[in-house]
Amino acid sequence: MTALPDMPLSGAQTHNSLWRDEGGTSMRALGYFIGAFAVALLLGIGSAWYMIERGSMLTTTRVGPWTSWLSEGNPNADPYTRAHLARSGRLPLTSTAARYFMATTDSAGSHLSPQCEYLIAGGPLNARWWSLALYDSQGSIIPNPSNRYSFNSEEAIRRSDGSYEIHLSKSARPGNWLPSGTDPYRDLRLLLRVYGPRETDAAGIGQIPDESLPTIERVRCE
Repeated sequence: MTALPDMPLSGAQTHNSLWRDEGGTSMRALGYFIGAFAVALLLGIGSAWYMIERGSMLTTTRVGPWTSWLSEGNPNADPYTRAHLARSGRLPLTSTAARYFMATTDSAGSHLSPQCEYLIAGGPLNARWWSLALYDSQGSIIPNPSNRYSFNSEEAIRRSDGSYEIHLSKSARPGNWLPSGTDPYRDLRLLLRVYGPRETDAAGIGQIPDESLPTIERVRCE
């Protein structure tokens, strides 16, 4: 058979070919745009969540497992601090009258778990009064048969030098025992409230020496 010579494309065929090329390019560009927008959106949401949940060097101070928001209770607090407090549901006093320290990990950096036992050890705080309470990630107290949800500077058993130890576990312990509940999947948060700090900085923010904040040591896990 005799091979047929190549036939030139007609005007309609050329137009259709160009339309397909331009359409494919446009769809690829749209796909790239949507992908870039999705990445930017996720990064924006992620960074906003981190700033609200964890804070930054400008809004928080960190000492070991403890995090404190510097402008808590201040009517002129930054937007991230206000959003953090709105999410937590707390209505704290201004940091000139009280300081609040939150811990979600032990001193080694591992997340607090109801399946583990912890030893919380601290000393005297240069303040009028303090309390240490346990909550879940939603800010709710944790039900337990002993109806024990916190300890404070007046009721905690302390040594003659003012130091103390609190056992955080689901099973009863002698001395100061703070029940962590029986739900193995519950996230735990410790909140240390320090009222009436006797020392303040130039901005009037109560100063709590780093070394006086309690340590959180994991003793064992099931």
